[in-house]
Amino acid sequence: MNKINKKMIYVGLGFLAAGLLLGWLFFGGTSESSATTENQLEEAHAHEEGESEIWTCSMHPQIRQEEPGNCPICGMELIPVKASAAVNDSEIQMSEAAARIADIQTVTVKAGSPTKEIYLTGRVTADERNVSAVTARFPGRIEKLFVNFTGQEVRRGERLASIYSPELVQAQKELLEAVRFKETNPSFLEAAVRKLKQWDLTDTQIQNIQENGKVQYNFDIYSTQSGTVTSRNISEGDYVGEGQPLFDIANLNKVWVLYDAYESDLAWIKEGDKVTFSVPSMPGQSFFSTVTFIDPVINPQTRVALVRTEVDNPKGKLKPDMFAQGVINTELDNLENALVIPKSSILWTGKRAIVYLRRPEFEEPTFEFREVVLGPEAGDLYVVTKGLEAGDEVVANGVFKVDAAAQLQGKRSMMSPEGGPAMTGHNHGGMEMEEGNDMPEQTKTSKFVQEDVMDMSKDVPKAFKNQLNEVIEAYLELKEGLVRANIDETQESSTELLAALDKLDGNSLSGHAKNFWDEKKAFLFKHTKLCKEANTIEGKRENFIFLSQPLIKIVEAFGANQKLYVNFCPMANNNKGAYWLSNSKEIRNPFFGEAMLTCGEVRSTIN
Repeated sequence: MNKINKKMIYVGLGFLAAGLLLGWLFFGGTSESSATTENQLEEAHAHEEGESEIWTCSMHPQIRQEEPGNCPICGMELIPVKASAAVNDSEIQMSEAAARIADIQTVTVKAGSPTKEIYLTGRVTADERNVSAVTARFPGRIEKLFVNFTGQEVRRGERLASIYSPELVQAQKELLEAVRFKETNPSFLEAAVRKLKQWDLTDTQIQNIQENGKVQYNFDIYSTQSGTVTSRNISEGDYVGEGQPLFDIANLNKVWVLYDAYESDLAWIKEGDKVTFSVPSMPGQSFFSTVTFIDPVINPQTRVALVRTEVDNPKGKLKPDMFAQGVINTELDNLENALVIPKSSILWTGKRAIVYLRRPEFEEPTFEFREVVLGPEAGDLYVVTKGLEAGDEVVANGVFKVDAAAQLQGKRSMMSPEGGPAMTGHNHGGMEMEEGNDMPEQTKTSKFVQEDVMDMSKDVPKAFKNQLNEVIEAYLELKEGLVRANIDETQESSTELLAALDKLDGNSLSGHAKNFWDEKKAFLFKHTKLCKEANTIEGKRENFIFLSQPLIKIVEAFGANQKLYVNFCPMANNNKGAYWLSNSKEIRNPFFGEAMLTCGEVRSTIN
C-alpha cells in the first residue's frame, strides 16, 4: 500500500513540473521571444535584400538568374557572380591575388618619335647609268675577237674585235680619190672624211689612210668604257649589220640593290634612309647603302614598289642578281611627339581597337575598357591618335584575361562593347542573324549569303586556275592550324597563303571575270595580311572570318580542282555567324577549335 502511494506521488509531481514548464513556454517568454524572432527575421530579410546573388553559367554567361540551379542550355551547375566594386560598366575590378595569378602587367603611355625596323628583300643589279652597248657602226664580217667570254674585264679604248667591211673599203677608196683632187674640189674631201667619222673611225686612223695612200681592210672595234663584259652577242665569222649590238659592258664599281617594299611600309621609307643589308654568299658581313629612289608606281600583281639603293663596290664582291636582305631603321617625319603602345595591349574587333586602362585611384587593381584610334604600325608598337594621354597605364600582358573577366561580369568587353551579358555561349537557336549597320558591306553575313555569282570557270585561264589551287591548299592548311590552335603553324600557313595570293595573276582575266576579281581581291588581301600579322590565335581567327568570305565566292565563280564544302557556324563572329571552306564533310570548327570542334553544318558543296 505504502509503495503504491509513493508511486502516485512521484507521478503527480512529474505532471506538475511538466505543466509549469509548458506554461512558461507559452506565456512567460512570449514578448521577448517574439521580439527576438521578429528582429532575426527582419535582419535575415534585410541581409537577403542587400546581398542577393546572381547566378550564371561559366560556359554561357548570358544565363543570369537570382537563384541557384542548372544551366538551361548545357545543364551545368550555375555559379554565383561576384559583384564588382568598380563604379560603372566600363570598369572591371580584380583582387591583388587574381591579378598576380593572371600575370597582369601594365606599361605607361609615353610620347616620342616612333621608329620602325622594315625588313626588305631584293637583289643586286648593275647601275643602269654605267651600262653601255658596243654596236657595229658599219656592216661587215667579224674577222677576229679579242674578248672571248662574258665576264672579262676591259678598259676604255681596249680592242674588242676586228671587222672586215666592203662598204668601209669603198669609203676609204673614195677618201683617197678625194685627196687627189683636194685642191680643185676640197668639199669632196670633207664629205669623205665626214663619212668615215660617222662610222666611228678616229682622226688618227683617217690621217694614216691619207698618208699611207693604202686601203685598210680590217678595222678594230674599241671599248667605250672600262668595266665587265656582261654580254657577248657575236662570234668570229659572224656577219653583222649596221647598229647591231656586239657587246654589253657594265662598270660594277658602283651597283644598285633593288628592294620590294609593301604598300604599308612605303610611308616609312624616304630618300636618304640608310639600309643595312647582307647577302647569302657572305654570311656575317654587312653592307651599307642609301635609298636614292622610290618607284612612284605600284606593281598591280605583287602590290609592291621598288626601292633603289646605291652602294660602292670597288672590290667587286657584290655580283648582279645576288639576293639581298635589308633592314631600314626609320621614323615618320610627322610623328615627332606621338603616343605609342605595345601591340600586345590591343584587342582587335574589326574596325575597332580596344585597350584596358589601369585606374590608379582604386586600391585594388581596376581596369577601364577604352576604345582607341590607331595610327601607323611601328615595329612592336602602334601609334595612338585618339583615346589615350601621356602617362596613362595600359595592360600590356594579360589583356585577354582581363577581357574574359569583364565578359563574365557582364561589363563592357571586346565581345560586348555596350556591356551586358556576352553572347559567347553555344546556342544554335536563331540561325538568321541581323548585322549592325556599321559593318563593312562584305562582312555582313546576310549580304554574303544573298550574293549570287556566275559560273566563270570556263573563262578562266589554266595558269590562273593552277595559281588559285595553290591558294586553296594554303587556305586549308591555315584552317587546320586554327582548329588545332597552333600559333606557329598558323603563322607559317598564313604567310604561305599571302605568298600564294601574290602569285595570282589577275591581269590574265578579262571581262566580267576581271571585274569580279578586282572587286574581291582588296578585301581578301587586306585580311590575309592582317591574319599574318596577328600575334594571337584569336586575332588570326577573326581575320580568317573575313578573308573566307571573298575567297568562297571566288572559288564558287572560278572553280577548284577538288570537291569543297561551304560550312557555317552560327556562333562565330560574335553570334553573327561565319562561313569557311573545307575539303572534308566532317565539321572541324576553326573559330573555336577543341572547345566547339563540331559546331556548324554544311551549307553547300562546290564540285
